[in-house]
Amino acid sequence: MRNYIIKRLLISVVILFFVTLILYTIFRNIPTSFVESIARERANLPGSKSYSEWLTQLNAVYGMDKGIIQGYFQWAHSAIQGNFGDSWKYNIPVIQKFRETIWYSAALGGITFVLQIIIAVPLGILAARKQYSKTDYAITVVALIGISLPVFFFATILKLVFAIKLGWFDLYGTVGRYYYQLDTFGKILDIGKHFVLPIIAIVLISIGGLMRYTRTNMLEVLNADYIRTARAKGLSEKRVINYHAFRNTLIPIVTIIGGSLPGLFAGSLITETLFGITGIGKTAYDAMIGGDIPFSMFYMSFLAVLTLLGTLIADILYAVVDPRIRIR
Repeated sequence: MRNYIIKRLLISVVILFFVTLILYTIFRNIPTSFVESIARERANLPGSKSYSEWLTQLNAVYGMDKGIIQGYFQWAHSAIQGNFGDSWKYNIPVIQKFRETIWYSAALGGITFVLQIIIAVPLGILAARKQYSKTDYAITVVALIGISLPVFFFATILKLVFAIKLGWFDLYGTVGRYYYQLDTFGKILDIGKHFVLPIIAIVLISIGGLMRYTRTNMLEVLNADYIRTARAKGLSEKRVINYHAFRNTLIPIVTIIGGSLPGLFAGSLITETLFGITGIGKTAYDAMIGGDIPFSMFYMSFLAVLTLLGTLIADILYAVVDPRIRIR
């Protein structure tokens, strides 16, 4: 196992190198940039230097005057040391802005991920056990609704009903008007209250696909020969489902769980925008729109690392879930 992990980590480093190189090349060749905008703004100030002089100076400051390969290795050298430069849009270090926004997205993604697993997997198994029953049809309808409805539509309906009509929740933001007048426990409740609607919106939209996937795999497992043999031996249905069938159903689900790792920290752009949550997803989108290359490079590299890590975790979990799989 140790040799396998070391081997996969080395392969991941190589993949990450090429991914970041491609990303750097793309960002360096975008049609417009923040540097050009700032140079143009400063050139229009009274008594200022010309646009070309400002552009030359700013490119030198941000390392944009070097070739792509040389500029990339300069960026990579700083990135390895944990220095991703200053954000052009937010005028603070990239890491500082990341720390300010990641916790909102991590909390939102983590809670929705756990709820998605807790709700979707048992319902998918239940639908497979009661195939073609009213329960199966009801779960299938819920899953199809979740798959079909876009998150912005469902989030808007939730805001209309629970925020505007009933007044139970606020429309936007992460804290209420009287947040700073509350005690510690009250502040926690206030933040949690603002996360209720975003979590409901994401969970109800995301459980549909996982429920259908779990149901399909569970049906395949229940029709396997070893399940019929276990039943023929007189084992209880509960043991057949929970011990024999469920363990094998988990194998393909592990792939989804591992692939969901980037989503836990990447932030939900649409949901964060609709509910006014300043998470990493909305922050990264605004940075890309503003031509903020340092923050955009960091964010995309961060997603690449999470994707590679999620794949590695999924492969390791295969061996944990199914002892028949041997990793060398």
